[in-house]
Amino acid sequence: MARRNDTDRASSRKVGTLRALVPFLWPYRVMVIGTLIALTVTAGASLSLPIAVRRVVDGFGTSTEALLDEYFLAFLGIAGLLAVGTGARYYLVTRLGERVIADIRRALFDRVTAMSPAFFENIITGEVISRLTVDTTVILSVIGSSVSVALRNVMMLAGGLVLMLFTSAKLTGLVLLLVPLVVIPIVVMGRRLRHHSRENQDLIARSSGNAAEILTATPTVQAFTQGSAVRTRFAELTEETFASARRRIGTRAVMTMIVIFLVFSGVVGILWVGARDVRAEGMTTGQLVQFVIYAVLVAGAVGALSEIWSELQRAAGATERLVELLEAEDTVQDPEAPMPLARPVRGEIVFDNVLFHYPQRPGQSALSGITLRVAPGETVALVGPSGAGKTTVLQLLLRFYDPQAGVISIDGVELPTMARDDFRREVALVPQDPVIFAASARDNIRFGRPEATDAEVEAAARAAAAHDFLTALPQGYDTQVGERGVMLSGGQKQRIAIARAILRDARILLLDEATSALDAESEAAVQRAMERLAEGRTVIVIAHRLATVKKADRIVVLDHGQTVAEGTHESLIADGGLYARLAKLQFTDQ
Repeated sequence: MARRNDTDRASSRKVGTLRALVPFLWPYRVMVIGTLIALTVTAGASLSLPIAVRRVVDGFGTSTEALLDEYFLAFLGIAGLLAVGTGARYYLVTRLGERVIADIRRALFDRVTAMSPAFFENIITGEVISRLTVDTTVILSVIGSSVSVALRNVMMLAGGLVLMLFTSAKLTGLVLLLVPLVVIPIVVMGRRLRHHSRENQDLIARSSGNAAEILTATPTVQAFTQGSAVRTRFAELTEETFASARRRIGTRAVMTMIVIFLVFSGVVGILWVGARDVRAEGMTTGQLVQFVIYAVLVAGAVGALSEIWSELQRAAGATERLVELLEAEDTVQDPEAPMPLARPVRGEIVFDNVLFHYPQRPGQSALSGITLRVAPGETVALVGPSGAGKTTVLQLLLRFYDPQAGVISIDGVELPTMARDDFRREVALVPQDPVIFAASARDNIRFGRPEATDAEVEAAARAAAAHDFLTALPQGYDTQVGERGVMLSGGQKQRIAIARAILRDARILLLDEATSALDAESEAAVQRAMERLAEGRTVIVIAHRLATVKKADRIVVLDHGQTVAEGTHESLIADGGLYARLAKLQFTDQ
């Protein structure tokens, strides 16, 4: 996802951005209509109160006791109606806000987790989390409160102005003269407020991203005694965020102060004119009281709208950031009419003159014209120095990226013509850095095949030489292993990852340094298990320790993204090339 510059963002930071929320509101339109009805009822009840007050004031001297009782009973009726309408409005709008935000968070999570790894080269995970949490919370406050309050105040403003006009056209004309004085500071200062709001949200995201990155690397930070430096950096980001928030708060405070002063100064001036009219018998005391109440309601509505306007602008900035994620284009997409992968899968893999460079390194080829065929049931090892392109081969085979040229196919079907989930179901991966979730050991293994039984999970663990250490844990297989498997050693994590792949029982097996963190005894046990697992399957294995690939059917040697040799261990040793040099370094006693 390309980042937009500040100029681009400034041109789109408008409340109109909130229209992007309409598709999320549309499924709950009945609830929206109910909210509008409740708003209309409460606004109508509020606007009817000044009329009742006028009748009471003007009738004190002439009305009978029974008539006054009726007026006060009417007051109670209006109060009851206002209470019911307000309660219904609160329930509906709060429920609506929570429901919509839950849908937005789910849509965002679904979108982000479906993006290819190329997407995360342009945005850090912490910023995505910030948008899922901070930005959606801002929008929740708007949908669940500010929008309904804004609509209610718009109704109060419009209804109050109309009823003011019927009460006194002269005084209403004076009120309308004040409107431009109030609107101008809202518009002018609102632009500055939008800038500060977006700046503040961006800094919050940067701070969250920095914190997430450091918290996941705490051992490294402490080992290199960089705790003070990273704390200083986070403190600087926090202070920048606070300074931005202070500017936003200051701008909003000044805007609110100006608007309230202008509004209530106008009310005082109009009250002065009205009092003179009463003395001149141009209007009754009740009419003046009624007009003043309407003027206060209108002034309060304008003041509230000025505050809500800044909230809407802040939500617009948050919505814009969420829309960026929802509308981000993925470089890897499934075809509209995918080709099926024929079952049973044979497991033939073909790379035909594949050229690839990572999106952020367009001038550096990771693979330069690779051509490789792996026959069904064959075990092929990829070896070579770091950066030779070995892991890239696996990433392209899983279609995390698409090559710039060449064709990759499984069983004769090109990857881009298939749905990614379709062929990935036939692949089991053991990555170089195994991913362990904050769950039980059993759930981590079952991640390979969620429907597997406990007996199948334990059988996979035995095959991966993990059963013994798992049963020794406090709750055995049901022990919670902590975030990223913090309770486990590197070798234990790797054995769980191998058990997960064994449980998946896929036709194609990809092993990226699958035994690099194992001790010699465990590695020998796992190697035997992997050899049994490999029977009848297509296997691509990456290993720096050449002892683990000596029994491969074929060894392909990569260097600088190109195939430089291939053959068996013995034939490559005899050729005396790069493989022979690597083998000499590893197999010669030091």
